[in-house]
Amino acid sequence: MPCTTLLVGKNASINGSTLIARNEDSGSGSFSAKRHIVVKPDEQPRTYHSVISHLTIALPDNPMRYTCMPQADPTIEGVWAAAGVNDANVAMTATETLTSNERVLAADPLVIYQPAKDGKEEVPGGIGEEDLVVITLPYIHSAREGVERLGMLHETYGTYEMNGIAFQDINEVWWFETIGGHNWMARRVPDDAYVVMPNQLGIDAFDFDDAYGAKQNFMCSPGLKEFVEVNHLNPSMDGSFNPRDVFGSHSDSDHVYNTPRAWYMLRYFNPNTYKWDGPDADYKPDSDNLPWMLKPEKKISIEDVKYVLSSHYQGTPFDPYAKNRDPHAPHFRPIGINRNNFLSCSEIRPDQPKEKQAVEWIAFASNVHNTFVPLYADVDVIPEYFSNTTLTPTTENFYWANRIIAALADHDYDACVQEIERYQIVTVSQAKKMILDGDRTNEDNEAVNARIAAMIKDETNKLLDKVLYRASMSMRNAFARSDA
Repeated sequence: MPCTTLLVGKNASINGSTLIARNEDSGSGSFSAKRHIVVKPDEQPRTYHSVISHLTIALPDNPMRYTCMPQADPTIEGVWAAAGVNDANVAMTATETLTSNERVLAADPLVIYQPAKDGKEEVPGGIGEEDLVVITLPYIHSAREGVERLGMLHETYGTYEMNGIAFQDINEVWWFETIGGHNWMARRVPDDAYVVMPNQLGIDAFDFDDAYGAKQNFMCSPGLKEFVEVNHLNPSMDGSFNPRDVFGSHSDSDHVYNTPRAWYMLRYFNPNTYKWDGPDADYKPDSDNLPWMLKPEKKISIEDVKYVLSSHYQGTPFDPYAKNRDPHAPHFRPIGINRNNFLSCSEIRPDQPKEKQAVEWIAFASNVHNTFVPLYADVDVIPEYFSNTTLTPTTENFYWANRIIAALADHDYDACVQEIERYQIVTVSQAKKMILDGDRTNEDNEAVNARIAAMIKDETNKLLDKVLYRASMSMRNAFARSDA
């Protein structure tokens, strides 16, 4: 799926937490209703069946409880658990769909499902986004273990798509990228840095000596270096190795769909480090050499995460909501887009006891018009307002309420934006206070989450009322006697 990812090391965040955040976006012209749930050990399958690839995988018999963000309708393309935190306070988000090139896909083809045909039996495909959280997250006790388990699964079963996956524990954040059908590489995010990822293969430097030795900051599939050499995949003139050049893509479509998103996020966190605008900019929206990671100029907060993953090129000529937008300015794919399914950010906090450490921040539907909600992850149940997403629109759950608000507000953005900003400030500040109070008093996690849900539902309904009024007043068939 089209997505945008942000990863933050513990020394780059404002409170010493590791952060992994991702927008899951539907493909063009589609929307996927999502919900937030807890899967208990007795609910986790021992034999997993993939809907898309018809693959069967035997799973270990010792799963942990974990949260996830599955589809409201799992019968179409499977669970798509997407993101979550397990009982060991290890988090995972899967996936950022990546691009590759023909050289790689020829040398290590994707493992595509082949249906039964002409008397031949069906051939299962590999693993993919539908499967990864369910078959990985319940069994790992560190971010490093996540890389190791997913690497093993990838080598064993192969994959039918290119993906990027993040793992997180209280100390480390790792980024995992698939390469062709069976190969992979992973890199640890430095503690004092952040990483931005649009839908492109991102890692721009790799240390094979470490990956083949101590594995302190790099890991990869066995024989990856030899795979590159044997198949003549490296275009470097001087023998240097840049994974983006070897495994990635630099297409014309990347320059309007992918790189502008990375450019905007880097520009936000490091406005003075480089020159980002104008003809003599160090980096432009179509630059193929944008840094995969940087040290931010200021420590990164949850509010920063929400802002940048909701952004639509504010303050640039490319903002679709700008009043005086230059009609000749390029149209770039925004980060906060109409088809955001959800945004999640797992925050593993080092200053709290284990049962309070993991907080998941969630938002549903278009991020430009929604709010960010913190929930304790160490629970057995998620409030129904977030977990019971139906297949038909209703204001009784958070996903659909946000979809409705966004669709109404978008048509009169200038009139509605102030109401949305007030809603975001009120809800985030109140919910954050409830979490801080829960930390201080050691109140039951589920009780705190329930209070947050009640407040969010009330404030969301108030916003819907205001947005609906403004949309109704601007209807084209409006008429008053004074109009005559």
